[in-house]
Amino acid sequence: MPPAQQALRKALGRFTTGVTIVTCLDVDGAPVGLTANSFGSLSLDPPLVQWSLRLASINLAAFSRAPCFVVNVLAENQVELSRRFASQHADKFAEGSWSWGAGQAPVLAGAAAFFECTNFAQHEVGDHRLFVGQVLKAGESALSPLVFNGGHYHLLGEIL
Repeated sequence: MPPAQQALRKALGRFTTGVTIVTCLDVDGAPVGLTANSFGSLSLDPPLVQWSLRLASINLAAFSRAPCFVVNVLAENQVELSRRFASQHADKFAEGSWSWGAGQAPVLAGAAAFFECTNFAQHEVGDHRLFVGQVLKAGESALSPLVFNGGHYHLLGEIL
């Protein structure tokens, strides 16, 4: 018998993840973005990454139709930006320093890493849509990434 949703959610919360802001342009050319921690690597050859979005998300149509998206891996000093993009704030892109990537999706300056992707494949799995992106361009900095565990943001601290 599967665990109750709350118990499953609590157990899954014990897995530490990075924090990202995934961005694209909608059909009208307006930037769309959201905070996600469902990001992961998938393949080096070809270079593929994956992330998922709830089917009930108001942003599902924009990401489903966008030819490109960017996964911006947040740095430790970007907690407030993560909170902003996790909210229903009217103008999320008013904060942060943004440029346009190869596919015209917004790229965040000062992130720990970024992945500019074509929208390679999509699959509905349970109550989410899985997005697979083929990486066109990637970059990283020496900044420590922001991490999430047990429902809270954490700083990485000391490397052992």
